[in-house]
Amino acid sequence: MDTARVAQVLEEMGTLLELRGENPFRCRAYVNAAQALRGLPDDLHESIASGTLAKVPGIGEAIHQKIVQLVTTGSLPAYEELKAATPPSLLALLRVPGLGPKKIKQLHEALSVNSLADLRAAAEGGKIAPLKGFGVKTEAKIKEGIAFVERVGDRILQSTARRLAMPILEAVRSHPGVLRAEACGSLRRRADTVGDLDIVFASAEPGPVLADFARRPEIEEVLGLGETKASVRLGGGVQCDLRGVSDVQFPFALNYFTGSKAHNIALRRRAIQRGLKLSEYGLEGPKGNVVCHDEAAIYRALDLPYIPPELREGLDEIELAEAGRLPVLIERGDLTGTFHCHTDWSDGGNTLEEMAEAARKAGLSYLGIADHSRSAGYAGGLSIERVHQQWAAIDALNQKMPAGFRVFKGVECDILTDGSLDYPDDVLAGFDYVVASVHSQFGLSREAMTKRMVRAVEHPRVTMLGHPSGRLLLARDAYAVDLDAVLEAAARAKTMVEINANPHRLDLDWEHARRAPKLGLMLVVNPDAHATGGFADLDYGIGVARRASLRKEDVFNTRPLSHVTLDLKRS
Repeated sequence: MDTARVAQVLEEMGTLLELRGENPFRCRAYVNAAQALRGLPDDLHESIASGTLAKVPGIGEAIHQKIVQLVTTGSLPAYEELKAATPPSLLALLRVPGLGPKKIKQLHEALSVNSLADLRAAAEGGKIAPLKGFGVKTEAKIKEGIAFVERVGDRILQSTARRLAMPILEAVRSHPGVLRAEACGSLRRRADTVGDLDIVFASAEPGPVLADFARRPEIEEVLGLGETKASVRLGGGVQCDLRGVSDVQFPFALNYFTGSKAHNIALRRRAIQRGLKLSEYGLEGPKGNVVCHDEAAIYRALDLPYIPPELREGLDEIELAEAGRLPVLIERGDLTGTFHCHTDWSDGGNTLEEMAEAARKAGLSYLGIADHSRSAGYAGGLSIERVHQQWAAIDALNQKMPAGFRVFKGVECDILTDGSLDYPDDVLAGFDYVVASVHSQFGLSREAMTKRMVRAVEHPRVTMLGHPSGRLLLARDAYAVDLDAVLEAAARAKTMVEINANPHRLDLDWEHARRAPKLGLMLVVNPDAHATGGFADLDYGIGVARRASLRKEDVFNTRPLSHVTLDLKRS
C-alpha cells in the first residue's frame, strides 16, 4: 500500500471518528498524521524499515502502529470497523459542499438526516435554518450543494481512479494467462473525472483471469462474471469492468473502449468511406480481416497518423490528423521546473530544503516557492517581516544547492476584493515572480469577479494567475466569472496563466487551455504542492495540457533554467 492510500485511510478515519462524536483532538490527530505522511521526504516503506517514521512529528505511537499494519498487511481492522458502523448514505453527505462531519452529526441527531434524500427533505421543509449554527443562508447553500452533488453524480477524481485501477491493472498484467492489458475509457483519455473503470486484456483463455480478478480483496460485490467479461463494484461504489479478448482483437478493443463515443463514430464513418467495417473486434475489408498489431496500425489503415488518447474527444482531431497538423504534445519530461509550491513557512508540510531536494529528485532544475500572502491568515500567510526572512533563507539555501539548480523567491499573493494585491508594490518588486490568486469572496457577481481578476492580471508585478476559475472538482463549482475576458486580458498584459495540476483542481481546465495559443497566452504547469509528494501531481497537469493540444513551446516551464532566469528578470 502506497503513501497516498495510507494517508487517505488516516484522513477517512479522522472523518469517521468525527461523525461518531469522538474527541476532536483524537480526530485531528489522524488528519495531522496524514499530512505528515504526505510530507515524508523518503519512501514510506524505507521509513518504516529504518525506524525513522516513528520519529516524525505528528505521528504518535498508536497511529504509527496502524500505519505499519496497513503497509505490511494491506488492511486495518479498526478502519474497517469504523466504515462498517457508519451508514454509506451518511458518508455520502460529506460530498455536499460546506457540510463537514460536525454539521452532518448535528443534522443526524436533530433531524434524523441519514441520506441525501433526508437532507433534501429537511432543507425544502425549512427545518435546517432554525438549528443552532445554521440559519437561512446556510440552508440555501445546502440546497445548492445538493443540486451540485446530483449534477456530478457518482464520478470520481482522475487521481482516485488511477489509485483504484493501477493495482488491478498490474495484477492482470502479471497473470500468467495474460499477454497484454491496458486501462481504457475516460481514465486513459485523462479526463478530469471518471465514471467507471474499464480494463481490457489479451488472453487465449480469459475465463481463469476473470475468475481470479473476481476474488480480489478490494472487490465488494461481483455484479457479473462470464467467460469474456467481469463487472464488479469496488470500495466506494466504483464499478470496474474487465474484458478479455484475443490478442488479434486487443488493439481494436483497446481503441473502442478508450473512446470517446464521438471519436469512435468518426472513425467508423471514415472506415465505411474506405469500404471497411470497424468494430471493437476487428477491421473487415473486401478481402477479409485487416490485421493490426497495435492502435497505430488501425489509424494507418484509415490513412491517419496515430491520434493520442487525450485528443480523442470528437472535436477536430480527425481533420487535423488528415491534414498532417496534429501537434507534438507536451510530455512530463519536458518540464524543467515549477513555481507554485508551498513550504512550512505557510501551510506546507515540508521545509525549504526538503522541497528543493524533492524537486531535484523529480528531475527539475529550478523550484519556485510561493507561500501564501499576509491576508491568508488561515494558511499562515507571511507578514512583510517574514517575507524578508524567507528571502534570506532562500538566498542561504541557494548557496548550498548544486550548480544547475536554483530556488526562486515567489509568493502566492491574494487578489483582494477590488482586484488590488495583498502587498504594496515595493514588496512585490522584491520577488522573482508573483502568482496572483483568488482565495476569498467567491460570491461576487460575474461582472465584479471579472473586473477584479482583470485588474489583477494587468498589474505589472503579477507574473502568473493561479487556479483561475477557483473550482474544486466534485466539491465546488467555479465562481461566476467571464474567464475568456480574463484570459484575453492576461494575454494582452503578457501575464501567464497557471494549469494547477492538483487533481482536485485541474484549473485552468483543458477547454480554456486549448484557446491559449491562439490568444498568444503563455501557460505554466504548477503542482500547488503543499508537501514533497505534491510534485507527482505535475503529471495530472501534463494530462490537462495534452488534452488541450498543447506543445512544449506553449508552456513556460519547459524552458531551461538560464532562459527562465532571464525571462523572470524581464517580467
